[in-house]
Amino acid sequence: MITAELARFLTTISHDINRQIGVLITREGAISHVILGDSNSIFIPDLSDYPIGKKPIRGLRLVHTHLKNEPLTEDDLTDLALLRLDYIAAIGVKGGEPDRLYTAHLTPRSVGKLYDTSEVLNFHNFDMDFDGFIRSLDREMQIGREQESGAGAERAILISVSEHRRYEQEESLDELEELAVSGNVHVLDRVTQRTKQINPKYLLGIGKLKELIINALNKGATILIFDQDLTPSQCKEIADLTEMKVIDRSQLILDIFAERAHSRDGKVQVELAQLKYRLPRLMGKGKAMSKLTGGIGGRGPGEMKLEIDRRRVRDKIHQLERDLKKLSLARVQRKQRRVDRGIPIVSIIGYTNAGKSTLLNSLTNSSTFVENRMFATLDTASRKLRFPKEREVIITDTVGFIKDLPKDLMAAFKATLEELEDADLLLHLVDASNERFENQIDSVEGILKELDLEQKPRMLVFNKSDRAPADRVDNLLTRFDSFAISALNPETFTTMLLEMEKKAFSRY
Repeated sequence: MITAELARFLTTISHDINRQIGVLITREGAISHVILGDSNSIFIPDLSDYPIGKKPIRGLRLVHTHLKNEPLTEDDLTDLALLRLDYIAAIGVKGGEPDRLYTAHLTPRSVGKLYDTSEVLNFHNFDMDFDGFIRSLDREMQIGREQESGAGAERAILISVSEHRRYEQEESLDELEELAVSGNVHVLDRVTQRTKQINPKYLLGIGKLKELIINALNKGATILIFDQDLTPSQCKEIADLTEMKVIDRSQLILDIFAERAHSRDGKVQVELAQLKYRLPRLMGKGKAMSKLTGGIGGRGPGEMKLEIDRRRVRDKIHQLERDLKKLSLARVQRKQRRVDRGIPIVSIIGYTNAGKSTLLNSLTNSSTFVENRMFATLDTASRKLRFPKEREVIITDTVGFIKDLPKDLMAAFKATLEELEDADLLLHLVDASNERFENQIDSVEGILKELDLEQKPRMLVFNKSDRAPADRVDNLLTRFDSFAISALNPETFTTMLLEMEKKAFSRY
């Protein structure tokens, strides 16, 4: 771990100047850093030249002096966990000579604890095959990590940092957890912090962030998901400090959309939203990064990879925007054909996972994809619905709404949502069994207002009434001008269909 000569050299100087001294040593035995602290602690410098990458531990060990012959401190063990050092050792100083030795190392997750501290020894009695021990530990931790990653799903810790009240944070985290599950993410833990002032660098306080990292390491998390939108610089700073994958609510939603979009329209819109989201997050490191831009005077050998990437992304965005205009034109032509034939359009809208696709299937005896998770449907589906008087309407299922819908996604899906402008009637479906149904109604109404559709004729329909308490359903029907149904039971549709027919044909 360290030679007796070097240890004696460190303790002598440490004793003479009354300061802790530390050295970081590579596995090859080279000293990468010499650290001069105060009488109680040392401060470990930036280790970006020794990145973790996909390794379970960093490949550096820390050996430092303790002037009072004291054990490893909480700060020492925190550094071990945060920096994922191979090993940490404190050599007690007595009369300028090495005395007691305190050591600790991280452990594989199967052991059930984050680190292991060894028994206290006299420095001169310490004897181990250090190189063999570290290589064996590295191998065990790597095997454990590969077994966990082989399980498939990402393992996440959800984080909310907000000035809002605790119950509001918890409700928002409940929804974030539903989104995570919908995105095939296994949620390990949830962390909340209420704060009077948001940390502009890390969003949450540095102490809380260190606790979070240790918790993440202990639980084997692979990703941190923030409920609040992160700025590009916050995302980078947190990722650099934690050396873990870091995303926010918007990126999670974008990833879910990317997985679920199947139509040409859907794929173009999702890709456009993702590129617009990622463009400001394309960052480089170091002073060598070129500041030249693309275009005349900037193209060619002088243009660095970062700017090439940015220029390609901007070019791709322009191309996708042109594609969307063409797709929008095709929708206008389809709309005109419907108008010429005098067929009304009814669009089912509502919060994600309210049961819109199930209702469409039940109304039209069709088999649109249905799944009990958020954003199961992204692509607009249209079906014919025939009323008893031999009159038809086109009924469409739209992408679900959600609070704080990412602006880039909202802009990209505007072409799809434009179909709502063509509708003669909006059928606003609400999940009556969801405790947050009122907030969900407000979110949908807010999005309709953003789209200038608040004046559009609409009906409020409470779905899943069979799963909600009877007194709640009765109260809803009293409070709102609405209907209560179960999308799985067509027998509950009678009064709703009569009103739907009346409103849909009011213009014809």
